[in-house]
Amino acid sequence: QVQLVESGGGLVQAGGSLRLSCAASGRTFSTYAMGWFRQAPGKEREFVAAIRWSVTYYADSVKGRFTISSVNAKNTVYLQMNSLKPEDTAVYYCAADRATGWGTSLDRHDYDYWGQGTQVTVSS
Repeated sequence: QVQLVESGGGLVQAGGSLRLSCAASGRTFSTYAMGWFRQAPGKEREFVAAIRWSVTYYADSVKGRFTISSVNAKNTVYLQMNSLKPEDTAVYYCAADRATGWGTSLDRHDYDYWGQGTQVTVSS
């Protein structure tokens, strides 16, 4: 079993930055795919970024503004968010995919473990 705990959300003005953290416990996750997803009110949960074996993936809407990274020794994944926009407002979730194959899924349905979420609000 893997437990994920997010932190770092908050209220920021448009153009500002936030860094989200996701601490994993329960077992090591060096072979897992780790992802960030977000869900705005009335919308479906959507992919934001993922990382596996130091290879990163981003949604087009955040490419060039967000950076995902991980420190395996700390079992922690980060999401650095720069140049934030009001449309980035959402609850952000960290997720882990046991990923037994070689690929990295960007589909939320393939992720096995989820954190409780952290609110990010960007004011205009």
